[in-house]
Amino acid sequence: MWALNGIIRAINSINEWVGRTVAWLMVAMVLNVFLVVVLRYAIGFGAIWMQEAYVWSHAVVFLFGAGYTLAHDGHVRIDLIYRGASARYKAIINLAGCVVFAGPVLYLIFLKSLPMVERSWRIHETSAEAGGLPGLFLLKSVILVFSVLFGLQFLALFLRSLQTLLGYAEPLEFTDPDDGEIKL
Repeated sequence: MWALNGIIRAINSINEWVGRTVAWLMVAMVLNVFLVVVLRYAIGFGAIWMQEAYVWSHAVVFLFGAGYTLAHDGHVRIDLIYRGASARYKAIINLAGCVVFAGPVLYLIFLKSLPMVERSWRIHETSAEAGGLPGLFLLKSVILVFSVLFGLQFLALFLRSLQTLLGYAEPLEFTDPDDGEIKL
């Protein structure tokens, strides 16, 4: 079981680092939106690349932050039954969700977006807008990275739930509100 703990810890660490890093992009995004609004309404200046920059950064934050959010049990779900359930029941639900929903959906997202991303890289695709950002191929690549990071975090959830079912782990406890670190 120590090997599983190491895998879970490594995956959690990767998504923790990515999540905390991409959180700084939110600061840049807010400043960019503020600047776009001030420039547009105060002096009548608008730039397509500035508008695309905050849309693209918004996409990056959501896609890269998905694994971090899952690691911290922050995704929205219907907690009518799950919240008050036993650790064993939660582990069964998590295992089923990983196998039936998360795994196949993330696999399809990766598989179906791969040709689009490859084509985009081949032609070094840029924004369709005049004056837009040049690296659309980089933004499209974020979909693949999302699939991998989110898939890894679901693997960690699967392994942790399996440990719980087998009696090798304490109930799922993700974070300590005081330090924000992921706990095993």
